[in-house]
Amino acid sequence: MSRVETEDAADGVRVIAFNRPEVRNAFDTAMYQEVTAALRGADADPSVGAVVLTGRGSAFTSGQDLAEMAAIATGTAVAGAGQGFMGLLDAIGTLTVPLLGAVNGVAVGLGFTILAHCDLVLVDAAARMRVPFAELGVPPEAASSVLFPARMGWQQAARILLTSDWVSAPESVELGVALRVCDEGTTLTETVALATRIAAHPHPAIRSITSLMRAGQRDLVQAANLREQAAFAALLSGAVASGPLAGFAARTPH
Repeated sequence: MSRVETEDAADGVRVIAFNRPEVRNAFDTAMYQEVTAALRGADADPSVGAVVLTGRGSAFTSGQDLAEMAAIATGTAVAGAGQGFMGLLDAIGTLTVPLLGAVNGVAVGLGFTILAHCDLVLVDAAARMRVPFAELGVPPEAASSVLFPARMGWQQAARILLTSDWVSAPESVELGVALRVCDEGTTLTETVALATRIAAHPHPAIRSITSLMRAGQRDLVQAANLREQAAFAALLSGAVASGPLAGFAARTPH
């Protein structure tokens, strides 16, 4: 079964759905690669005027596949495991097409941080999100160390990153992460409807507006990605001996 499903849900609207519902759409190496290919394919298609990210089943995505992460931390992973994360971030960072998030359920780790890269986000009334980095003993990811303060303000971002607290759907709107809350079960439909309104405009103009809006933060995002990856590598190098990542081996995706 493909880890990603793509569909042209409306004229000019490409839906990319995370499709590992049995593990709450957790990202392993293959899924990173499939999502990256789907995003690059959509961006290269001039008929696409907007892209919508969503998840199949009860979750948007629970983030990194912690079983694979545990194998990486202990040196037991298969060759190539762990590849793909930076490729996905590069694909997102170079998108010219508007990116929308339809958060249909739980969004953990990357499921939360990827929303800060979206131009518009709608959330299901029952959705909730968190970044458990502090709890797991790892640094932030996906440039959330700069994008969260930019979206939420410094103190709210610090609270979210340092406490690993859950964020409710209404609170995600208050924090500036989401545009609005949708009735349960209607989030994808409403997000596609919003994307359709966007894609109805001339696509070169839509892509130009999107690119210009993102240009101001591109260098900041790239620098943050590099700092975060360096911090993660430093922690990972001492994980087995000192224990900050030892919890991975005993955990499964939320």
